Amino acid sequence: MEEKKYEVVLKVFVLQLGAMLMILPFVWLVSTALKSPGEVFTSGLSLIPEKFMWSNFTAIMDQAPFMLYMLNTVIVCTGILVIQLLLVIPAAYAFARLDFTGKDVIFLLFVIQIMLPLESIIIPNYLITKNLGLLNTRTGLILPFVASGFGTFMLRQTFKQVPKSLEDAALIDGAGHLRFIWHVLIPLSRPTIVTFSMISIATHWNDYFWPLIITDVDRVRTLTIGLGMFVQQESGSDWTLLMAATLFVCAPIIAFFLATQKSFIKNFLTSGIKG
Repeated sequence: MEEKKYEVVLKVFVLQLGAMLMILPFVWLVSTALKSPGEVFTSGLSLIPEKFMWSNFTAIMDQAPFMLYMLNTVIVCTGILVIQLLLVIPAAYAFARLDFTGKDVIFLLFVIQIMLPLESIIIPNYLITKNLGLLNTRTGLILPFVASGFGTFMLRQTFKQVPKSLEDAALIDGAGHLRFIWHVLIPLSRPTIVTFSMISIATHWNDYFWPLIITDVDRVRTLTIGLGMFVQQESGSDWTLLMAATLFVCAPIIAFFLATQKSFIKNFLTSGIKG
């Protein structure tokens, strides 16, 4: 019994140590973002600024349109997620619950899409976007990602776990395909949908390559591109402003994760469906 107690204490200590090591860079980021330039290169180690320089955030707004970058990023991430859900939910339902010719072959193509990195199809995507006249547009930033093989695969596996008896009961009550999806499948699949939503938002919030390729004007740039341009502009001359800009970019997605982590973990732990 004592050995198990010490084993638990050791595990908790290791986990807490690992958590501290993971959190330390973010603490340093916040600390530097709130310091004056003279405090950055002092000989001593100090995480608490002598004076909190909230004006650093005002300064970065004066030097670059970060609020516009934020708006663009929110629109792009939200647009991608909404269209993805509108497409992958019916697709996953078709693959999981319906029988039609070529079902397995078509689903295999969806799975192959998961294995293709964006870089391998960047030229066809760029040429299509250019031919459609969507360069330097939010639509061009959204369009290549609306069909998600990953999301379709996740939801298909979840939909297949729903007992057939629920579907039979819904059909007896006069429910069609759409009502069955809306009133039965979506509520039971909420953990998977929440998980996919978090992955989608985090992925496209941090996306750098595609926005870099198709945008060259501030009015449609996202936060990652705006931060990259700001870093080049500053050239490392003012670390406080660079960290303030980095914190502005990172803070929303960190806050989003902290706000949804309890729901995510709870849904994940209770996601099993019993027949």
